[in-house]
Amino acid sequence: MTNSGPTIIIYMIFFTMCMTKLQTTTAAELKQHFYGKSCPAAERMVRRTVSKAIAKNPEIAAGLIRLYFHDCFVRGCDASILLKSTPENETEQDSGANGATLRGMEVIHEAKAKLEAECPKTVSCADIVAFAARDSTFRVGGFFYRLPSGRRDGRVSLVGEPGENLPLGPGILSIFQFFSRKGMSVKEMTALLGAHSIGIVECRFFSNRLYTFNNKPNTTDPSLDKKFASFLKRKCPENSPSGGKVNLDVVTPNRLDSQFYKNLKNKMGVLEIDQQLESSPLTANIVSNYSRFPEVWAADFAAAMIHLGSIDVLTGNQGEIRKDCEVIN
Repeated sequence: MTNSGPTIIIYMIFFTMCMTKLQTTTAAELKQHFYGKSCPAAERMVRRTVSKAIAKNPEIAAGLIRLYFHDCFVRGCDASILLKSTPENETEQDSGANGATLRGMEVIHEAKAKLEAECPKTVSCADIVAFAARDSTFRVGGFFYRLPSGRRDGRVSLVGEPGENLPLGPGILSIFQFFSRKGMSVKEMTALLGAHSIGIVECRFFSNRLYTFNNKPNTTDPSLDKKFASFLKRKCPENSPSGGKVNLDVVTPNRLDSQFYKNLKNKMGVLEIDQQLESSPLTANIVSNYSRFPEVWAADFAAAMIHLGSIDVLTGNQGEIRKDCEVIN
């Protein structure tokens, strides 16, 4: 984002003021600068760790934001996604809904190790995940939002729960059902799916759009721009043994921005569910608005990230503060 930078900052300030009541009513025990006295350097240490990781590998930003989504949609933001399976219990990490898509956990563990050395058993893994997503947004999107903290880590992680709670489905209406269960709006869903402005996706997740749309051989999804479909076919040859990957946003692949929505308007959504945002009466007007006004999308994305991070969280004496994010104390 170039000239829109100052405008976005103004929107962020206005948005933070407007969100105060929502934050206090949805998660009364989360607050700004929660570690101000117990570990003053906490957020700064996480930010430095995240910045270093993204400088080395820009794609890690998408992984850290995705990690936040996958954690918060299951049992709230409680770092249950970080717990490793044991002989007695398979955890969320081994769910087919997560599979090999989880990336960036090593960044969380690095930040946690530094915080344990600075402030033992003080900063939760759940807050580190939330801070890392926020800092990734700033690093690759250029806009910052104030994030209340005070989350505690959960003690339960079950392999079956991601499939029941993550917003995965064949259409926008089914996806929205998952958001609705969390008390989130259509606008919030549309804003958060803008995270697909960064990251990569394996060809197998959309190859049906190129070769067997609606289970018809040699049929391409007509909602795809023809030139873009040809580009995707070159990147993802039919029955290629090597698989292959493409950027979710081929225009600004490492920039979290509203280009994603412009791509949808141009019929260049890689995933079918993304392209449906542009064609569905439920979301089409929102997509048009975001494609025209990047600062509006940035403010709405920040608002939705904060709201998601406040739902069903553990606070106070609930849960625990793990010393090691991978195991229960």
